[in-house]
Amino acid sequence: MAGGMWLAAVAVALLAAVAWLYNRLIADRNLVRQGFADIDVQLKRRADLVPQLVEAVRGYAAYERALLTSVTELRAGALNADQPGARFELERKLGERMQQLVLLQENYPALKADANFRDLSQKLVEVEDALQHARRFYNGAVKQYLTRIESFPDVLLARAFGFAPLPFFETDDREAVKVAL
Repeated sequence: MAGGMWLAAVAVALLAAVAWLYNRLIADRNLVRQGFADIDVQLKRRADLVPQLVEAVRGYAAYERALLTSVTELRAGALNADQPGARFELERKLGERMQQLVLLQENYPALKADANFRDLSQKLVEVEDALQHARRFYNGAVKQYLTRIESFPDVLLARAFGFAPLPFFETDDREAVKVAL
């Protein structure tokens, strides 16, 4: 009789440990999802600025058509990307092109003086700063999640329940767009 109670106690303790580990994995995955949602908000804010910036620049830099087309195409591709990894790559390229777009002001003094362009540029700086913060949060959550699903004993449950690795949102370690007005 005592052996049966001991066995039941061990089973309950094992079940509690499994539940605790599983809940930690769920919490970490949800933290990553929250981080992705925060990034998504900032990326959508940036995407909303793209057409306005393109139009502001178009009148001053008509011969920069290739850059303007590239920015527009990357924006469309990023908005339609299905997988986070593919989207992050398109967003990284879009960020680079947006920086080039803003830097055109150096070649066009009249553009630099345009109040609409200055306002849009300032909004872009704010979005890039918020995006950088959201990216750091997301990458921290991904790091914690990946460590958890690769560590013992969590790895056993992660494999059993199909917890898959998630991508980091990597950039070329560029600073947020700086605009000298």
